[in-house]
Amino acid sequence: MSVLTSLLAASPGDPTNPGGGLGGATSTVTNTFTAPHVEYRALMPMLVVFGAATIGILIEAFLPRTRRYWPQVGVSLAGVVAAFCFVVANHGMAETTAADAVSVDGVTLFLQGTILLLALLALLLVAERGTAVVDLDAFTAQGATTPGSGGERAADNAGLRTTEVFPLMLFSVGGMLLFPAANDLLTSFVALEVLSLPLYLLCGLARRRRLLSQEAAMKYFLLGAFSSAFFLYGVALIYGYAGSVRLSDIASSITASPHSDVLVLAGVALLAVGLLFKVGAVPFHAWTPDVYQGAPTPITAFMAAATKVAAFGALLRIAYVALPGLRWDWRPVLWGVAILTMLVGAILAITQRDIKRMLAYSAILNAGYILLGVISTTSKGVSSTLFYLAAYGFATIGAFAVVTLVRESVRGGSDSGDGGEDDSVTVGGEATDLSAWAGLGRRSPLLAACFTVFMLAFAGIPLTSGFTGKFALFTAAIDGGAWPLVIVGVIASAAAAFFYVRVIVLMYFSEPLREEGAGPIVVVPSPMTTVALTVSVALTIALGVIPQMALDLADKAAYFVQ
Repeated sequence: MSVLTSLLAASPGDPTNPGGGLGGATSTVTNTFTAPHVEYRALMPMLVVFGAATIGILIEAFLPRTRRYWPQVGVSLAGVVAAFCFVVANHGMAETTAADAVSVDGVTLFLQGTILLLALLALLLVAERGTAVVDLDAFTAQGATTPGSGGERAADNAGLRTTEVFPLMLFSVGGMLLFPAANDLLTSFVALEVLSLPLYLLCGLARRRRLLSQEAAMKYFLLGAFSSAFFLYGVALIYGYAGSVRLSDIASSITASPHSDVLVLAGVALLAVGLLFKVGAVPFHAWTPDVYQGAPTPITAFMAAATKVAAFGALLRIAYVALPGLRWDWRPVLWGVAILTMLVGAILAITQRDIKRMLAYSAILNAGYILLGVISTTSKGVSSTLFYLAAYGFATIGAFAVVTLVRESVRGGSDSGDGGEDDSVTVGGEATDLSAWAGLGRRSPLLAACFTVFMLAFAGIPLTSGFTGKFALFTAAIDGGAWPLVIVGVIASAAAAFFYVRVIVLMYFSEPLREEGAGPIVVVPSPMTTVALTVSVALTIALGVIPQMALDLADKAAYFVQ
C-alpha cells in the first residue's frame, strides 16, 4: 500500500518530483473523456413513454387504491399520444445517437408510430371496465393471492381494481420502441428484456380462469428466459468474431473476412432463436397458443399486434444492417422456417375449437407471411413488411376486441325465496368456444359484421388490408427470387380461408346450439372499447380500399442508417 501511495504521489504533475513518473523519467498522462452525443429529440418517444411509466409507479405508491384508476388511464393515454406526436415531429430524421447505440431512421420511425398506435388501442381495451350493468374488467383484483382464495374474492367484492397493469404496459411499450431502433446487439438485448418482463407478469393477471392464466405466464416466462439466453450467447459469439457489438462493425468484419466462420454462423443461429421466438415462428411457436389463450384478452391483443411489430423490426435491422454479407447463409434457413411456419399455422388452426387458440395459430401463419418480406432482401421487401405489420396489427386488435364482448351466460341456481330456483341469467367470462358463436349474426349483426371484416382481412380477401398486404409481400418475394415461397404462401392462404370462413358461416348460417337464455351474451361496451373497435374496422377497410398513401409512406420509410 505504501508503494502505491508513493507512486501516486510521484505523479507527472507533482511539483516535488520534477522528473515525474517511474525512475524519474518524464512522462505525460492525458486523461480525456468525450461525452457521447445524445440527440434527445430522437429519443423523446422512448423517454416520454418511460417517463409516463415512472409516473404510473408513483401513482401506485402514493394514491389510495380506490383512486388510482383514472389517473393511471389519463397518464398512460397522454404518454402514448405525446410519444406519437414526437414520432411525427421526427419525420425524415436519419441519424444515430447515444454513442451510436440507437439508430433513428425511416424504418425506426414507421415501426415506432405503428407500435404507439397499436398500444393506444390496446390501452383502451385494458382500461375497459364495462358499464353499471355489466363488469367487463379483464384483470383480477388481487393478482398476488392464490386463485379463488378468500383474499381475492374479498378484493373483488370490495370493487378494487388492478391498476399496476398500466405502468407495466408502458414499460413494455418503451422496450418495443427501443428494440427496432437498437444499433448494437447489447442494446437489442436490453430492449428485448424490457419489453418481455412486464408481459410475463401481465399474462398471469386474468380475472377468470386464473390457473390457466398463471400457467400461461409461467410457460411464457420459462421459454422466454431460454430464448433470451440463446440471444445473449449469440451476442457473445459474434462479439468474439467481430470484436464489437455494433451492427455496422459486424457487417464490416464479415465483409473483410468473406469466408464462412463457425463462430459468426453459430452466433447468428443463436440470435435467430431469440428473434424467431418473439415473432412466434415455427419451431419456436409452442408458447403462442397457450399464452394467447390464458392471458387476459386485452394483453393477448397487445402481444399479438405490438410485440410482433417490434420483433420483426429488430429482425429486419439485424439482417439488413449487420448480416447482409451472410445472406446466402441465413436466407436458406429462413426459407425453411417460413415454409414450416405457414404450413403448421394453417393446418393446426383448422383443428382448433377455441377462438383465442385459433387466432394464435393465425398469428403464427401471418408470421410466416411476413418472413417472405425479410427473405426478399430488397427495399421493396422492407416496405411491404412495414405495411403488412401495420395492417395485421390493427386487424388483430379489433378481432380480440370483439372476443372481449362475446360472453357466456350463467343461469342462477340460488334459492329465489319462494321455494323455487333463481332463473336469472348473469354475464360470465368470455365465450371462446366456437360453438358459442353460432347465430351471433342474428343476435348482434353489427358485432358480427366487425368480426367478419377482420376474418376476411386475415384471409386476404380483396378490399381489406390483408389482401393489399399479402399482394405486396408476395410481389416483393418474387422480385427477390423467392417465388417457391410464394407458391407455399398461396396454398397456405387457401387452407387458411377455410377456418376463417368457417367462423363467418357459424355466425350467420348456424343455429345456436344452446337453449334460449343459456347461450352467449353480447354486452354493450363502454366508449373505450367502442373507439378501439371502430378505429380498427376503419383502418382495416381503408388500408384495403385506399392503401396508396400508406404504401407510399412505407416506401419512403424503407431505409436504414448505420
